[in-house]
Amino acid sequence: MPTGPLNTRDGLPPAESLHALDWLNFFLAATLTGFGPFLAESLTDRGWMPADIGLVLTASGFAGLFVQAPAGELIDRVKSKQALMATGVAALILAALIFGSRTDFLSIFTAAVIQGVAGSVLGPGIAAISLGLVGHAALAERLGRNQRFASIGGLTAAAVMGGVGYLLSSRDILLLTAALGVPVLLMLARLRAGDIHFGRSCGASDQDSVPLKRTSRMVLFKDRRLLTFALCLFLFQLANASILPLIGEALALREGRLSSLVVSALVVVPQLVVALLAPWVGRTANSWGRRPLLLVGLGAVPIRSGLFAFTADPTLLVLIQMLDGWTAATLGVLTTLVIADLTKGTGRFNLAQGLVGTFSGVGASLSTSVSGFVVERFGQTSGFLTVTAIALMAIAVLWAFMPETNASAPREPGTVLSRPA
Repeated sequence: MPTGPLNTRDGLPPAESLHALDWLNFFLAATLTGFGPFLAESLTDRGWMPADIGLVLTASGFAGLFVQAPAGELIDRVKSKQALMATGVAALILAALIFGSRTDFLSIFTAAVIQGVAGSVLGPGIAAISLGLVGHAALAERLGRNQRFASIGGLTAAAVMGGVGYLLSSRDILLLTAALGVPVLLMLARLRAGDIHFGRSCGASDQDSVPLKRTSRMVLFKDRRLLTFALCLFLFQLANASILPLIGEALALREGRLSSLVVSALVVVPQLVVALLAPWVGRTANSWGRRPLLLVGLGAVPIRSGLFAFTADPTLLVLIQMLDGWTAATLGVLTTLVIADLTKGTGRFNLAQGLVGTFSGVGASLSTSVSGFVVERFGQTSGFLTVTAIALMAIAVLWAFMPETNASAPREPGTVLSRPA
């Protein structure tokens, strides 16, 4: 019995589902834009201290990481990816409403936990739907297109939210965030379940039967390539996740009401870069390979944080932040693509996403606390220099230990693709 119908011509999914996926990426990114730096700015405006803000953001990260692997296992097994994602979106709307309407620590902390848990199914769910629609061969270009629409959605929302924060209040940004969850649910409803091949969405072959034949979970833990990649993403997030919140807190103290507009520009500018570059990254990943693009993408992080350490000028901050667009374009496409390479045929694609996401989530959740601690005791310059050192470690690990994962990509003379241990 086939794993799912392919209601297609020449093996291609219908345009209706592909267009729905485009706009799903757009509106989901718009919704998620309301968290992060805008949330940090809103809490600062309400008198929260940097350490308390870091604690709340850390709680969100840890809540997500505790359920990342179980969520991945669930996505592998649940046939209706849309229903699972809709549940996560509804929880995200609830969290945004609490953030926007309450000020007490318990309510904000609870909302942060809800946000973290909801996020654990959204990104992996998009990846699973994409793989189920187009298959592994077309995944790189599909991920580039996903990233383009997500970037356009993010920058559009950031521009609107910056205006809302300037004309109304930073709290109203969070209420707008909740409203943006509604079109996400509508786009999920437009996806045709029959177009999403169940076997392919799990990293299994098109011909697998139900129940799927899956490899042992221990295969993932024995794959040195997957573990190395997870370590790289841990270090990357440990460095990168706190950069925008740090800038948002500093701007709220120095620029007052203008801070919303500057934060908006810091989000919008790199998203423009992503929208331009992401499709190119998706195409080039098949010809150049994954590893060169990963190295260049990670390489922009220490340059960016190092420059931030020595300037507070809003114009320079926005120009430097363009580097984040290159990093987001490469990592946004290649993270899912590398995991798909390493799990092809295993039926464990989403579980692997969950495991790697756990490492990444630990780094992101620790990042704001570590940087907040350093800034509070040694100043903002020291915080950014700490971030720079961690980012350099991520590049060193990738350079020394991470092989190319695309078997058809050109490789340096004398190199071979490593195999799982």
